[in-house]
Amino acid sequence: MTGRRLLRVAVLVVTGVYLLLPLVAMLDFSTQAGGGRRSLEAWRDIGSSRDLLGAISVSLQLAVLTVLGTLVLLVPTVVWVHLRVPRMRRTVEFLCLLPLTIPAIVLVVGLAPIYAWVSYLLGNSPLTLTFAFVVLALPFAYRAIDAGLGAIDIVTLAEAARSLGSSWTGVLLRIVVPNIRGAIMSAAVITVALVLGEFTISSLLNYNTLQVVINLLGKRNAELSVAVSLAALVFAFVLLFVLAGVGSRRDRSRPSAIEKGIAG
Repeated sequence: MTGRRLLRVAVLVVTGVYLLLPLVAMLDFSTQAGGGRRSLEAWRDIGSSRDLLGAISVSLQLAVLTVLGTLVLLVPTVVWVHLRVPRMRRTVEFLCLLPLTIPAIVLVVGLAPIYAWVSYLLGNSPLTLTFAFVVLALPFAYRAIDAGLGAIDIVTLAEAARSLGSSWTGVLLRIVVPNIRGAIMSAAVITVALVLGEFTISSLLNYNTLQVVINLLGKRNAELSVAVSLAALVFAFVLLFVLAGVGSRRDRSRPSAIEKGIAG
C-alpha cells in the first residue's frame, strides 16, 4: 500500500507541475518590464481596455444563454426518450454526437449562410452565437445528462409519481430534475468551459468574444494578451469549481428532493 500511495503522490505531483508550469511562465512573462524589472502594468491595463471588458461581458452572457438553451433543449428531450420512446435512444445519441465529428471550420462553412439570415432577422449581435454554441455543446451535455438518467430508475419514479396524480411537467420538474442535479451541473460546467474557450467559429463569423479579443491583443501588446489569458484561465477555473461545488452539495440532498417530489 505504501508503494501505491507513493505512486499516486508522484503522479499527482508530476501532473500538477505539468499543468502549473505554463501558468507560472505566463505570470512571469506578463510581469516583465525590461532590464530585469517587474511591473504590473499589463494587469492594470486589463481594466482600462473597453474592447476587452466588452468581450468579457459578451462571453459571460453567451455562457449563460448557451447553458439555458442546452438544458432546455436536452433535458426534456432525453427524459422523454428514456420514458416513452427508448428505441429512439440510438438515433438521438447519433444526432447529438454528430457535431463532435465535424471540424469547426466545416461547421462555419455551413453556418455562415444561416447566420446571414439570423443577422437579418435578429440583428448583428454576438449573442446570436448562442445557436452555434448550443450545437457545439450538444455532444458533451448529452453524455452527462444521459449518464445521469441511466444511473436512476427513472421509469419506476415516473410511474410512481403519475400514479399519485402528478402531471408530466411535475414528473420532470419535481422528480427527474432533482435526481439528476449532478448531471445537469456537469453539463453546465462543460458548456461554460466550451463557450469561454471557443475561438474558431467566433473569429470566422466576425464576432468579438473573449478569445477573439485576446488574439487581437496579442498582435499589439503581448504582455497584456498573456495577462488576460492567464486571468481568463483562473477565472474559468474558479467559476467551474464553484459550479461543481454547488452541484455536489445539491446532489448530497437528493433523497429529500425525491421524497418531496413524490409526495407532491
